[in-house]
Amino acid sequence: MARRSSFHKSGKDKMVSAFEHNLGGLIGPGVDRNKTAFIDLVGSRPGGEGRAYDYGEVDDLANSVGRGLVASGLSRGDAVAILAENSVPYFATYMGILRAGMVAVPVNYRQPPRTIAHIISDSGSKLIFADQGRRNQCPSEVPVLSFEGEGEETWSGFVDPGSFDLVDPEPGETAMLLYTSGSTGMPKGVMLSHEGQLHAISRWADERQEIARHRLLIAAPQYHMNALFVSKLLMSFGASAVLLPRFDVETYIRAIECHQVTWLTGVPTMLALVVREKELLSMTDRSSVERVSMGSAPLTEALFDGVQAWFPEAVVSNLYGTTEHGPSAFGSHPDGLARPKLSLGCVAPGMELRLVGGVDENHGVLEVRSVTNMTGYKNLPEKTTEVMVDGWYHTKDVMRRDADGFYFIIGREDDMFVCNGENIFPGEVERLLESHSGIDQASVVPIPDPVRGQAPVAFVVRSAEIRSHGLTASRLDEAGVQEYALANGPAYQFPRHVFFLDTLPLAGTNKIDRSVLIEDARRRIDNG
Repeated sequence: MARRSSFHKSGKDKMVSAFEHNLGGLIGPGVDRNKTAFIDLVGSRPGGEGRAYDYGEVDDLANSVGRGLVASGLSRGDAVAILAENSVPYFATYMGILRAGMVAVPVNYRQPPRTIAHIISDSGSKLIFADQGRRNQCPSEVPVLSFEGEGEETWSGFVDPGSFDLVDPEPGETAMLLYTSGSTGMPKGVMLSHEGQLHAISRWADERQEIARHRLLIAAPQYHMNALFVSKLLMSFGASAVLLPRFDVETYIRAIECHQVTWLTGVPTMLALVVREKELLSMTDRSSVERVSMGSAPLTEALFDGVQAWFPEAVVSNLYGTTEHGPSAFGSHPDGLARPKLSLGCVAPGMELRLVGGVDENHGVLEVRSVTNMTGYKNLPEKTTEVMVDGWYHTKDVMRRDADGFYFIIGREDDMFVCNGENIFPGEVERLLESHSGIDQASVVPIPDPVRGQAPVAFVVRSAEIRSHGLTASRLDEAGVQEYALANGPAYQFPRHVFFLDTLPLAGTNKIDRSVLIEDARRRIDNG
């Protein structure tokens, strides 16, 4: 086991261990080392059993990575990148980097080589861990260790089994760099501290016993805050998880029954693809599922209802988080009031929230002040000061707060566009369109308009029933979608063009890739 070194926390008499200050030390005292932590489905066919790792094995693997890093000559504060699909060795490597006091840099491998090279350079990464399929995406000037195989240039040849003394981080010391998606320009490196991330996990401490009894399903990429935080949460509280190398809808659904999953996690677009698989779902035993948590992207009422219909015994929740702040802004109502559908919750204990720039204090862009906030953008002090003032992080998420204190997301400040002088939030139009029984998914993007400035265009995925019966033009064509929008919403919001797709394109974080849709819309319109 990792050795615990103690020190006196400034200003307090309480003696605390490195486990309480190092984000990599989540497997602390009291955790049953023989309990299954992960069932890793790397290399398994849909419905396969996978490889089980208990807590003791994950703990030992993390220590072996920490020892290997120190033995290699790397120093505290050095950045180490990971470029790979989900796996237990990936997560153990992440934890080992943190235990050694180094900075973990999970990299989105779905980005182009030029962007990956920028992230490696900007972070100052001294070493890269990669799976075999991504070695050729790594810059040649930085050493690469492969998760597969044996030998000097592999993970198995690098790790050094044995006990390890965790580094005690200083307050505010950087634990990891997560790079934003970079929808405009190159991604920005978000510096997140041990202290802040541990505080975010502690926000769930009241649910420790409840969380510990669950088996979660994780398929979102571990280079993204969603899956990475869920992985750390379960390790901290002693739960178990089924880990998919990547999201695949058939594997995801079959894993529910095969492994008796009790808690589904992911971004809304993943669950939207799940509920479209009606035939497979109808043949799957879904009775084990008690909770479904969706976050990191807007959630529509139609999707919420669709998920609830297929998992009728589950508590479906809409969670909120950002890379720069994490998932800890919202919690339960202080008086125990039930959370309304689609609500993010109420302000969580210890958090400071405010809405700015709206018509009143109950409408506007969310700003958060908390220790969980990033300490800044790597190498970008000017960008940091644009979104961080006096400790307040400007999220760019437009929200409203109801009379009971529940928050609801309206859209993104930077997604908003103006049509005929009216502000349009794509999320509002998407929620309207998806309320149509014939529409499974919708995404709305702006295109330049010589008269209106910008105009909304909708990409629509018809429902499975309509697609399977070939009922297209007679049941749901462009005019039909536009008529529905005009009948149920303000005239300025109706989509001036409607295009139909079988699936919406996804970015590396499994969110809808709006930039691809914007280019697609322009090309279709230019071509008549």
